[in-house]
Amino acid sequence: MSLISLLRLSSVLLLVLLMPALANGASQPVTQGWEYRWGDSPFTSEGVPQWVLQDAPEKWTSIGFPSNPPGREGRENVWFRVTLPAGEWQEPVLYIFSVDLIVQVWVDGEKIYQYGEFDAEGRGRFEGWPWHEIFLPEGYEGKPVYFRVFSNYTDIGLWGEVSIMDHPDLVLYILKNSLEALAIAGFATLIALLAIIFALLQTEKKTFASISLFTLASALMLVSESQASLLIAYQPLMWDYLAAGSYYMLPVALALLLEQWLTNHRPWLINLIWKVHLVYLVGALLGALAGVFDLSSTFPPFDALFLVSLVIIFAVVLRRIRRMLREQQILLLAFGIFCVLLIVDMAVAHGVLPWGRVPVSWGMLLFSLAVVVISLWHYAGTQEALKRLNVSLEEKVAERTAKAEALARREQARVRMLTFENEKNRILGDVLTELQDCLGLKQAFGLLVRALPDICSPLKGAFYQRGSSDRYDRVAVWGFSRPVPLPVLLDARKGLPEPSRLPQLRQWHGAEGGDREVESATLCFWVNVESASAGNVTEGILLLEGDGVFDNAESEYGSARLLAALDQAIQRISITLSSIALREELQKFSYEDGLTGLKNRRYFDQLFEHESAVAQRNDLPLSLLIIDIDHFKKFNDTHGHEAGDNALKIVAGILQKQFRESDLVCRYGGEEFVVVMPGATSEAATDKASQLSSAVRDVAIIHREKDLGALTVSVGVASWPESGEKPLQILTLADRALYRAKEAGRNRVEVFG
Repeated sequence: MSLISLLRLSSVLLLVLLMPALANGASQPVTQGWEYRWGDSPFTSEGVPQWVLQDAPEKWTSIGFPSNPPGREGRENVWFRVTLPAGEWQEPVLYIFSVDLIVQVWVDGEKIYQYGEFDAEGRGRFEGWPWHEIFLPEGYEGKPVYFRVFSNYTDIGLWGEVSIMDHPDLVLYILKNSLEALAIAGFATLIALLAIIFALLQTEKKTFASISLFTLASALMLVSESQASLLIAYQPLMWDYLAAGSYYMLPVALALLLEQWLTNHRPWLINLIWKVHLVYLVGALLGALAGVFDLSSTFPPFDALFLVSLVIIFAVVLRRIRRMLREQQILLLAFGIFCVLLIVDMAVAHGVLPWGRVPVSWGMLLFSLAVVVISLWHYAGTQEALKRLNVSLEEKVAERTAKAEALARREQARVRMLTFENEKNRILGDVLTELQDCLGLKQAFGLLVRALPDICSPLKGAFYQRGSSDRYDRVAVWGFSRPVPLPVLLDARKGLPEPSRLPQLRQWHGAEGGDREVESATLCFWVNVESASAGNVTEGILLLEGDGVFDNAESEYGSARLLAALDQAIQRISITLSSIALREELQKFSYEDGLTGLKNRRYFDQLFEHESAVAQRNDLPLSLLIIDIDHFKKFNDTHGHEAGDNALKIVAGILQKQFRESDLVCRYGGEEFVVVMPGATSEAATDKASQLSSAVRDVAIIHREKDLGALTVSVGVASWPESGEKPLQILTLADRALYRAKEAGRNRVEVFG
C-alpha cells in the first residue's frame, strides 16, 4: 500500500471518528419496481444490447429483489431493470453491496458501468466480490436502468444492498461499516503476534502456535472481507484470495489446537480433519490461480466440508470436554460462538437466511478477549509462584552448593574410571590380535595371564584358571602388597563368586587355606569358553578390588560405565578364546572331502550339533537341506565312475556358489549332500533349494569334451522352530522330506511340515 493511500485512509477514518453524523448521510434503498429476464440480449451493429432499446413489457417479470430469479435451470445469463427514484443528490451514485459474478449497467442506450469482461458468448471469469459504486448520469430520473449479469456460481444477480446516495456519503458509509471489523482485526493481530513470541520462547507448548495461526487467519479474513479493504488497494480478486485462504485456514488451526489438547487420547479424527482441510486449501488456491476453475466455485464445497467437520469436532470434544482444563473450556466456548456466527454468515451467503450483516467480528473479539483474560490469569499465577520461590531462595542456594560439592567428588571418581577405560582400550586391541595368533588354548591363556595386569590397570586383582576336580587355581596376582587378601584357589563345589552386577556390588567370602572375608568391594568376571564338544565352560575367573574406586562420591552412572567397560573386554576375550578352542578341536580331525573339496560327514556332525545348540540357546532359526542326485547309480553305470566323479565335482561347485559363506555345505556320503543354514527361515531355505534345483538342471555335465546331459536333484528341507521341538530333529525331518521328493517323482523340492 502506498503512502498516499495510507494518508487518505487515515484522514477518512479520523473524519469518521470526529463527525459520526456524516457517516449516516441520506441514502435511499432501491427495493421497488425490479424486473428480470432470463438469457442474454442480442446486440446492434453499434454494440448496443437490443433489450435496452425496446420496452417489451411482456418479456419482463417482476421480482422483489434482483437476485436468484425462479426457474434458473442452469442458465448463466440474466438481465434486471428498474426505474430509479428521483432525489436531491449532489453526486448521485448507485451503491451495490455485491454482484454474482460480473455485470454491465446500461442507461438510455449508454453503458455507464462494467465490472468483469464479457466474451462474445456473454460469459466471463470471476473477478472478485467488491462493492460497486456506479456514478449516475444527469437526467437518469424516470429512465430504466438495465443490469446485464453473468454467473456460473450458485447465486446469480445483485446481492445485499442496492441504494442511491451521494459519493462522499458512500465513502463514509463504507468506513463506518468496516471500522468495527478493522479495529477487532488489529486487536486480533496483536494477540497473534504475542502468541508467536510465546511459541518461539516456549517451543514445547505448541498450542501458542495454533492460537497464533487461528487469530492471524481470523484477522486477515476480517480485513479481507471488510469493504474498506478496497480503499487500501483496489484489487478485489487479491482480497478475495486472501479472504479465501484465511477462511479455509480456520478449521486447520482449530483442529491443530484440539489435537494438541487431546494428544493423550489419540484423536485421529481431529488429525484427519486438519489434514483434509489443508489439502483443500492448497488445492483450491492453486487450482484457482492456475485457471483450472474459478475461486468462487471453491466456496460452496468448503462450506459443506466445514459444516461436516464442525459436527465431528463437536462430537469429539463433547466426549472429552470434562477432562480439559478450565482455560481450554473457555477458549472452546469462544470458538463455538465464533463458529456459530460463521455458520449464520454462511447461511446468509447461500440465501438460506435473509440478507443482513452478521457480526462475525464480535466472535473474533470474544476469542481474543478470552486469550487475554487467560493470559492475565496465568500471569497472576506466575507472579504468585515467583513470590513463593523468592521466599525459599536461600535454602535452594545452600542445597545447590552441597550438590555442587558432591558433583566435584563424583567428577574426581569419574576421572579415575576414565583412566581405567582409556588404558584398557589402548591395550585390549593388541592383546586380542596376539590371542588370535595362538595355536591353542594353553598358549592363549599363558598370553592372557601376562596381559591381564595391563588390561585391568589401575585395579588390583587376581586371575584363576580352571584345573582338575572343579578347582580354580590362582595363576596371577597384581597390585597387592603381602599378604594378598584373595584366596589361593576357588572350589566350585563350595560355590563360586557371582559375576558383578549393578546397582550394588556384592561382598564375597572366600578362603586361602580356609574361609576369610574379602574386606573391600570385589568385582568378579567369568571368562567363558564355548567349544563344540564341551559347550559353554567357565575356564577362568577374574577378581578385582574396587577399594578407592567405589567410594561415597561414586555415581551409579560411573559404576555402570566401569562395569560395562570391564564386562565388554572380558566378553571379547571370551569370544576370541572360544574361536581358538573351536579351531583347536577342528584341527584334531580331517574334515575335507578329498573328491569334492567340501567338508565331510564328520565335520557336519560336529558343526551341526554346535549350530543346533547355538540356535536353541539364542532362539535363532535354523534350516537344513539334504540333496540327492537323481538316478546317479544309472549315470555311473552308463558313463563310468570317472564321469560320475566329475559330475560330483560339478554339483559340489554349484552348491558352493549357491549358498552364503555362513552356510555349511558338506558331502554327506555318496551322491548325497547336506547344507546347514544358520539364521535362515523355512521360506528362505526353500527359495535357496529351488534356486539350487534350477541351477543344477541348467548345467551340462562335460566329460572328456563330451556332453553327457544335465543332472537333476531332489531336495528335502526342514527348519526349526517350524519343525520339531529341538533343532537336532530337523536332520531326520529333512531326510523324510527328501524321501517324499523321491517318491513324488524326483527333480523337486519338498519341505517338511
